[in-house]
Amino acid sequence: MQVLVVGAGVVGLAVARAAARKGHEVIVAEATKGIGNGISSRNSEVIHGGMYYPTGSLRAYHCPRGRRLMVEFCVLHGVPHRQCGKLIVATEDGEVAKMEAIRKQGEANGVEGLTLLDGPAARAMEPALNCIAALHSPETGIVDSHAFMRALQGDLEDLGGVIAFNTKVERLTHTQAGWLVRFSGGESGELAVDAVVNSAGLGAQALARSTEDYPQSRLPRLVLARGNYFAYAGRPVFSRLIYPAPRIDGGLGTHVTLDLAGRMRFGPDVEWIDEENYNVNPARAQSFYASIRRYWPALPDDSLQPDYAGIRPKLTGPGEPAADFMVEGRAQHGLPGLTHLFGIESPGLTSSLSLADEVVAGLLD
Repeated sequence: MQVLVVGAGVVGLAVARAAARKGHEVIVAEATKGIGNGISSRNSEVIHGGMYYPTGSLRAYHCPRGRRLMVEFCVLHGVPHRQCGKLIVATEDGEVAKMEAIRKQGEANGVEGLTLLDGPAARAMEPALNCIAALHSPETGIVDSHAFMRALQGDLEDLGGVIAFNTKVERLTHTQAGWLVRFSGGESGELAVDAVVNSAGLGAQALARSTEDYPQSRLPRLVLARGNYFAYAGRPVFSRLIYPAPRIDGGLGTHVTLDLAGRMRFGPDVEWIDEENYNVNPARAQSFYASIRRYWPALPDDSLQPDYAGIRPKLTGPGEPAADFMVEGRAQHGLPGLTHLFGIESPGLTSSLSLADEVVAGLLD
């Protein structure tokens, strides 16, 4: 079977690799000149544990499973990563119950090693921390996401798959034999394939609208939520990721992230926007200082510098509960050989290998 994957981000590459491993002939169409130039290059590079997500959701299944697959993949392929662990912290009495609820949810999701700590125990692990309780997740980690994507690309190409860069898919037309794909870019033309996976990230809804016979009533809205990151100018004071209690809007709060060189940055926040724009407003640092000082009161003035921003392809807006991943295959829309992926935001990186298995299996339904 010839499979076209639209989008060479981390999920698209994982799907393409999984399809190639099943013996399919795989082509990836990528609108830009390289891999991972969209959502995948603008995240926190965290390997998430999987404790937040509601029972029965795709996130609850794919995040813990994807984490285990990712760590195994990184070890086998020499991808830099580190399971540094994470503390989710309560800084006021009303948040302590949240820690217990997250622990219970994590255990229901099969997350290993979650431990509730009191304030002194948490501070023994991270002396700079201010909290009255914390939940420790030893399985959470960090990864070089670009090295991970390069390894996925390498596997794909070793299996005979190819990536067509500077190739934008304009329209999908259902035929008796499969799908006719109209594309533009370096060259324009048409290609007949047996199956298509739409992993276009922020462009997924636009491609779905351009899919002939796809029921538009199933098309979810796209809500853009920019996440800004600020770098810390001094030496790191934490050796683990530090997260505040999660927020109702689906954000995980202004947390401490580390890269593999040990550099410390803070973010992302949640900034609702109307169009794609990656500029970080330096004035937003003021809200960062207030948020961070709840768990690190010693944060010095003028120590945060604008770093970068990403945009989450959310399916719900301000004040609404976070939506689950949306995997639209034949069982949902009735069209054979077609899967649309919507709302693949965090923990999409962690879930990528597990999601890929589901998507490829669904192409044969």
